[in-house]
Amino acid sequence: MQVLNWDKQTQKKVSRDYNHVFDKNIFKKVNRILAEVRQRGDVAIRRFTREFDGLDLPLKRIAVSEGDINRAFEKIKVSFVPLLRMITDNVREYYEKELKQSFEVRNADGIYLAKKYQPLERVGVYIPGGTAPLVSTVYMSVIPAKVAGVKEIVICTPPNRDTGEIDPHILIVANLLGVNEIYRVGGAQAIGAMAFGTRTIRKVDKIVGPGNPYVTEAKRQVYGFVDIDMVAGPSEVAIIADASANPDYVTCDLLAQAEHFGGIAYLITHSKKLIDAIRKRVDHGFIIQVKSIQEACEAANEIAPEHLEIMTEEPEKTLKHIKHAGAIFLGPYSPAVVGDYVAGPSHVLPTGGTARYFSPLSASTFIKSSQIISYTKEGLQKTREHVQKLTEMEGLVLHRIALEARFVDKKHEIKPETVAAEE
Repeated sequence: MQVLNWDKQTQKKVSRDYNHVFDKNIFKKVNRILAEVRQRGDVAIRRFTREFDGLDLPLKRIAVSEGDINRAFEKIKVSFVPLLRMITDNVREYYEKELKQSFEVRNADGIYLAKKYQPLERVGVYIPGGTAPLVSTVYMSVIPAKVAGVKEIVICTPPNRDTGEIDPHILIVANLLGVNEIYRVGGAQAIGAMAFGTRTIRKVDKIVGPGNPYVTEAKRQVYGFVDIDMVAGPSEVAIIADASANPDYVTCDLLAQAEHFGGIAYLITHSKKLIDAIRKRVDHGFIIQVKSIQEACEAANEIAPEHLEIMTEEPEKTLKHIKHAGAIFLGPYSPAVVGDYVAGPSHVLPTGGTARYFSPLSASTFIKSSQIISYTKEGLQKTREHVQKLTEMEGLVLHRIALEARFVDKKHEIKPETVAAEE
């Protein structure tokens, strides 16, 4: 690992925004794919599946059928289902405790203000393909949506290049969680299909889930047509450690990031002994040498990592100084891997420094709110003068008339069109 002192040059190196992953070529290719999917729908999906996945997929095979699900159950070990149920119970229990509640306020003037939280109606979940089936991403994304009350959940995932099939474990997890719309579509074309809708895949309200740079860029470009969870990049871990940290634990957790394509690892420490031990064991990533744990926290906040492990003598005390991180793991027996699979909170987390302003995927990701406002005539009367002054200041006469109309005698009724003409 490369050792860096925590100075202005290092701060500049680790202080990143998403300009560092912006690729003009990817932007142009994704823009072309999205435009064609928007215009040609399923025909474009089939074309891009042939071009990028090497599969000539008939249109009727885009959607996963009940028969596909039944065959998937025949291909797995019997022990998988009870294991899955134990894990998903953990995740579901966490999110059932997390949801925000609606509230209301009434005052003596007859004014009623409230906020009503409701689930999104239809959500798209992208599950990456690649070298291994990301089964955990299915339940880490679907369960929060289910707990929030989302009725329609759609999964898009790339088919296997050789067989045209989806990994049976992904199908079974989705099936057991009650997802009945699964499509053999990957890449930017999947994001486009969910954002714009095709004959086979109906438009969704929000798209969540990680993906490669093309998927990430597609999510960025469709934002506004639909909502998205975040713009995610390569996986990353930062470890704040002191001399009390076990070098073996630190080594393993840093190396685990190498299993993710483009994974980034940081060790932040003031222990020279730990630095000497780790730099010989781990090839990739950076060791940031600081003067104190306080400075280590400053470095971590600047990086704003996806996963932050705290392996110090007093991890809870260190935690008080952390402002920006996707998920924080305290102590030697809380490796990031436990958050990836079983702890409960979703492993879909902000990356690339975006933990400064993005939150992890959660049940609240799938909730939207409506503001409710109700005034009595008496309550409205008390605001009359304030509204009049503000509308005059902004020159919006008809705004004032909309309020004044509630207090005008029918004989002297104000006609907005007359006032507008006079103005």
